[in-house]
Amino acid sequence: MAEEGSLFGTSVPEKLSTPFVLGTPDLSAMQQDTTDDLQTVGSVLYDVAGVESTLNSRKIVLEVCDTIVKRAGRLAGAGIVGILQKIEEDTKGVIFGKRTVVAMDGGLYERYSQYRRYLKESVAELLGPETSQNIVIEHSKDGSGIGAALLAATNSKYNRNY
Repeated sequence: MAEEGSLFGTSVPEKLSTPFVLGTPDLSAMQQDTTDDLQTVGSVLYDVAGVESTLNSRKIVLEVCDTIVKRAGRLAGAGIVGILQKIEEDTKGVIFGKRTVVAMDGGLYERYSQYRRYLKESVAELLGPETSQNIVIEHSKDGSGIGAALLAATNSKYNRNY
């Protein structure tokens, strides 16, 4: 957009051409900007990417950020729904219709409220209002450690003859 649409003027700053120069914390900070002139968006663009921006270009950047985050949340939500549907199919009705908690770990889910909202909206949309009301997605600290402990506990119930 910067090159083709001259979003930030006729030249593209070198930093902006660097892949991944804007990280998730930058997108999150920009999306939380509630100022009339989108001052935080402008500051992030200048400090991180070396870009001088107008209010109009900041609005466009904010829209792009939202599109990226919405896509990420929807993809993650679709993955969760796929797993729940597979468990439902394999267990012949154990998941849907009962309260089911999905534990999420990680800074993205924990600290990025827009991402979290889009993920939950995606799950609700894909499962429908009746089924999704029983699905609870909660943040879980140290999810990988807890998962490993649960797996170890499950495996220790069975005697293995090797």
